[in-house]
Parts: sequence; structure tokens; C-alpha cells
Amino acid sequence: MTAIRLPAVAGLFYPADGRQLREEINRLLAAAKSHDFKPKALIVPHAGYIYSGAVAATAYAGLSSIADVIRRVVLLGPAHRVAVHGMALPGADAFETPLGRVEVDQMLIAAIAHLPQIVISAEAHAMEHALEVQLLFLQSMLDDFTLLPLVVGATTGEAVAQVLEQVWGGEETLIVVSSDLSHYLPYATAQRIDHATVQAIMQMHQPVTHEQACGSVPINGLIIAAQKHRLVPHLLDLRNSGDTAGSRDRVVGYTAIVFSEEKGKWHEFNQSE
Repeated sequence: MTAIRLPAVAGLFYPADGRQLREEINRLLAAAKSHDFKPKALIVPHAGYIYSGAVAATAYAGLSSIADVIRRVVLLGPAHRVAVHGMALPGADAFETPLGRVEVDQMLIAAIAHLPQIVISAEAHAMEHALEVQLLFLQSMLDDFTLLPLVVGATTGEAVAQVLEQVWGGEETLIVVSSDLSHYLPYATAQRIDHATVQAIMQMHQPVTHEQACGSVPINGLIIAAQKHRLVPHLLDLRNSGDTAGSRDRVVGYTAIVFSEEKGKWHEFNQSE
């Protein structure tokens, strides 16, 4: 019997109707700033699309030139609902969304199953939004791919990097880290802290703390792996919910960063844009 992870936040974080959802994602992608970096890894936010969808779209739009090459996506995000010790696989064969079904990559699971930080927890995935909101963008941009979904809990950046090394692959493998930045700070304070966080990531400095980013552990793991593989980070977008759809009294920070294997012009993002 096939085990399916069903959508948890359809109708809450994004439209539940498939046609309406496609229209919304296409609108976000069409409005995204273009860039010419060839992504190996992405850092993208995971709030409701009304808040962070435009920022995430800036990163995902860059997949258009390599969509026919990518066959595997390693997707990591922090645990919001259930405590996780290590990095949790869902124990599912596929993820279902309003846009269809994505198969879980059994070969990649086999490649990491022996590691002590890998656990199986259907509960950790059942209501987790951090991975789910990325999956719709991936389904919209990529032709055909399998998924390695990992909810990251109490572990280290080094442990995450060890997992990434096992599944790094070549140009057929894309790595996506789902993370917001600071949470519920006044607008100006969030801008200052988020700018410092992004600068640390751009300079490959870690550890990033949980106060700086809810997905700090997978971000730290990506930084370690990116250093080893000589990836180059490029900042595409940096905003917060006060810039998009919320009050400026208590905001959540969002960034889009792409890591590429070839050097290119650093896109300097002006926060006033």
C-alpha cells in the first residue's frame, strides 16, 4: 500500500484549488526579478504566499533555464510542529498537492539511511508547512523530479552537511533550504538584524542562530557544504512582511539567495527597491 503525505496547509498558506493556485504562482513568477545565475542550491522563505511568495518566486524563477536538467530535489526545512531529534524522513512514498503527486526518492533515502542523524517521523511531516509551500513552486517550475524531504530538528550544521554530501549529485540535483529570517520584531529592528544575517550567509560565516533564522541549522549545513564545493552565493531579495502584506509593528523577515557553481556578478540588492 502506497503511503501518501497529504497537503496540510492548502487553503491557508496558498489556494487549495489547483487552477487558482497555478494562476497565483504564475503571477508571482512573472513579476519576479530576473537573474542569470545557475542554481545548485536555494534559500527561500516559507510563509503564506501573500507574505513571502514574491520573495520565494525570485529564486524559483531562475530554475527556468535548467528545469529540463533537474531530476532530484533535496528539500530541507525546520520543524515547527513536532520536536525532532535529528533529520526526519516522512516514511511516505509520495507527497500529494493540489498540483499533483511527487514521488519520494528511494535511492537518496537509501544513501543516507545509515546515518545516525536520520530518523523517520510521519508526525513531523504531517502538519509541517516549511516544505509543503516550496513543493508547489517546484512542481510549477520543473518537468519531472523526485523529492528527498527532510524536516530538520535538534542537530548540527555539520550533521546536515554530512547528509548533503551523500546526496550532492551533479547538475541533476537541486538543494532547497526553506527558512524565514527574524520573527515578530519592529520593522526597523528586523531590517537591521536581517541585513546582518544575510551578510553572514553571503560571506559564508556560520553558525547562523535560531533567533536569526528559523531554518538556521539547515542554513549552516548548506554553508559548510557550499564552502567545500566552492559555491558562490548571490542575494536576490531581502524583505519582510511589513514590505509585502502585513503590519510594520511585528514583522517576519524573508530572503532569497541562490548558490551557483560559477562565479557571476554579485546582485547588490537595495532594500529601498
